[in-house]
Amino acid sequence: MPAADVSVTIDGTRIHDISSFYAELNRVFMQGVEWQLGESLDALNDLLHGGYGALADADEATVVWIDMERNREALGVDATRAWLEAKLGNPGFDQQGVRAQLAELEEGGGPTYFDIILDIFASHPNITLVAAGVPEETS
Repeated sequence: MPAADVSVTIDGTRIHDISSFYAELNRVFMQGVEWQLGESLDALNDLLHGGYGALADADEATVVWIDMERNREALGVDATRAWLEAKLGNPGFDQQGVRAQLAELEEGGGPTYFDIILDIFASHPNITLVAAGVPEETS
């Protein structure tokens, strides 16, 4: 079967924190798949490589992200701080590195979770990410 171009839409009005971001990814990308993505930036990166879910047969994909700018705050400094703090005390993570990331974040220089997500999308040249506003309601 020839590869296809795919277009999917992330509904940012459903995203309020890191957990709801992954719930939305699963809703959009993992329909018909018997398993779900975990809350992991590595899982997002793997998803965008394709091979399963909505990108299974995709050569290229367009991802429209509705309400992306509001999500910049929802996945911003506070969410990033909580994500990094959750890693402290977990021996699976480089504790010194996590502390350095927290310090950089608090000084206003470190990337937020949102920034990292955008970097991951940008590392996949076959994926076009399009920011979209919230559609106006019609009466």
